[in-house]
Amino acid sequence: MKITWIGQGGLLFDIDGFKVLVDPYLSNSVQKIEPKNKRRVAVKRKFLKVKPNLIILTHSHLDHTDPETLKYYLKDGSVTVLASYNAWKTVRETFKGSNNFVMFNAGTSWTENGVTFKAVYAEHSDFYAIGVVFTVNGKTYYVAGDTLYNEKVFASITDKIDYCFIPVNGRGNNMNFTEGKEFVKRLGATAIPIHCGLFDNINLNDFDYENKIVFNFYEEKEF
Repeated sequence: MKITWIGQGGLLFDIDGFKVLVDPYLSNSVQKIEPKNKRRVAVKRKFLKVKPNLIILTHSHLDHTDPETLKYYLKDGSVTVLASYNAWKTVRETFKGSNNFVMFNAGTSWTENGVTFKAVYAEHSDFYAIGVVFTVNGKTYYVAGDTLYNEKVFASITDKIDYCFIPVNGRGNNMNFTEGKEFVKRLGATAIPIHCGLFDNINLNDFDYENKIVFNFYEEKEF
């Protein structure tokens, strides 16, 4: 499997040609409402040409559910979109056609192309926010979305996690480096810190956890 970090909470998983996009944000939408949140890394437009089979939207905030980005992927009407309730409402109201919009709240499972995706609880200011867990080739991946360190999060995760993508920017109801370290340590997982560097100058190499993988923007790694 190939994984690319496309910035903020956005990830592209290529599972032997089956493409899964999580929370793609490839615009300047946030800056239009919050001028201080200006992109520090330019959009690489080749990622707007990706043809995803499945899109996962963990919550409704604009840097995770961005109609300006999603219009590039949902114009053909053939994509399955797994979205927590508020994000689900946004895409259903914004995009027409035959895309399959699935309400994907914590506790829900959905299987496509032989991979089962499980929505787990996230503690965030969108009360329907989720993370997602799935297993490929015997390894289990957990994308936390946006979340704080919270006991309900741990209670909702029933799988042994191998790789954990976590937000560690410490703002907007996300964990900081300290909580992020304790979070992945408790899970016993390899940490992949994200959600930094687009609106701030946080250096992910400073995340103090020995068992970690640090991505650069738009970098693809093979797992």
